Amino acid sequence: MAPLPLVYHRKVLSALSRCRTSQLGGHVDACDHCGHIRISYNSCRNRHCPKCQGVNKEMWIVQQEDMLLPVTYFHVVITLPHEFNGLCMHNPAFIYDLLFKSAWHTINTLARDPKWIGVKTAATMVLHTWSQSLCLHPHLHCIVPNGGLDKHGNWNFPKRGNNNFLFPVAAMKKLHKGFFMDGIKQAIQNGTISLPDDFPTIPKQYASWKNNLYKKDWVIFTKKPFSAVNNVIEYLGRYSHRVAITNHRIKSISEDKVAFTYKDYQDHARNKTMRLDGTEFIRRFCLHIIPPRFRRIRHYGFLSNASKAKDIVKARKALLVKNHALLTRVQRRTLAIQRIFNAPVDQCPCCRKGQMKIILAFCSNKDPPICQTKTTYLAVSP
Repeated sequence: MAPLPLVYHRKVLSALSRCRTSQLGGHVDACDHCGHIRISYNSCRNRHCPKCQGVNKEMWIVQQEDMLLPVTYFHVVITLPHEFNGLCMHNPAFIYDLLFKSAWHTINTLARDPKWIGVKTAATMVLHTWSQSLCLHPHLHCIVPNGGLDKHGNWNFPKRGNNNFLFPVAAMKKLHKGFFMDGIKQAIQNGTISLPDDFPTIPKQYASWKNNLYKKDWVIFTKKPFSAVNNVIEYLGRYSHRVAITNHRIKSISEDKVAFTYKDYQDHARNKTMRLDGTEFIRRFCLHIIPPRFRRIRHYGFLSNASKAKDIVKARKALLVKNHALLTRVQRRTLAIQRIFNAPVDQCPCCRKGQMKIILAFCSNKDPPICQTKTTYLAVSP
């Protein structure tokens, strides 16, 4: 494997810079009742763009609401030591995929163990690669239900009977560390990953690097369960489609400096301002560009695409909850748009009676025609 090509970074940055401008084209709408004119610029729809995730995020939240069960949910954070940062930059798809596999192996192994629960559980995982200062910090946010389905279709809770306890963190760390390190070892031996220039390839140096990682205390943090089911959705909405930095955190941009706010967790999570050179800001942002077609959000267990249709029905039956068919993609998108705009998307914003109809579409790199009537500007996805 090789690092992401520079041309891919340029493509992403170009899409973000042209988003919702005349460079991407758009269309002109007119109200069939009052004649109100609206000009809509197309968005880039790039998943790294902080302005283009609104509909996708809301659709995803609707989907999660549709699959929620009346049980408590735990928030588990699984991180990678900074010693893997070089491998992450050279092999992002492999390392991040291995992180997902290792996290699910850890959760699933303990859930299947009769000593703890002995069930088929589930997990929703979201990959984040950044810290507040935009440095490389790969970690997974995992949402895990309290319990799961046994082989008879019954719902079992943890045998300890404590709703504030999921699995022992010490056991999770050992499983995660062992699985991940074994995957790295096999990849290096098979030559399937690209090694950075400063990677210890001499046998003694590699043995020292490996032993230090085995001795190191890997960070896995299990937070207390959410107080209510609705709080799970609120949390997921904040984390699901988040990008490395949002627009509201950027406070100023000059010819050579970018200033943005961040939380300093080493200083009691105080809000501070960081100023970086423009080139350094772009370099840090590019660290978090995900490889093409890489799935940053994944579902496992009875929430996986292969089994959720049947297993969610079983889970609801076991928990004595009335079952309903899962929403289709079209239904999720319609509901998401209604939530965002708080009105039908084609309703006239001026008279609230007519419908906005497309009367003209203009190509990219062309400005819309000058209109003499009252006009509003709106940026939407094509």
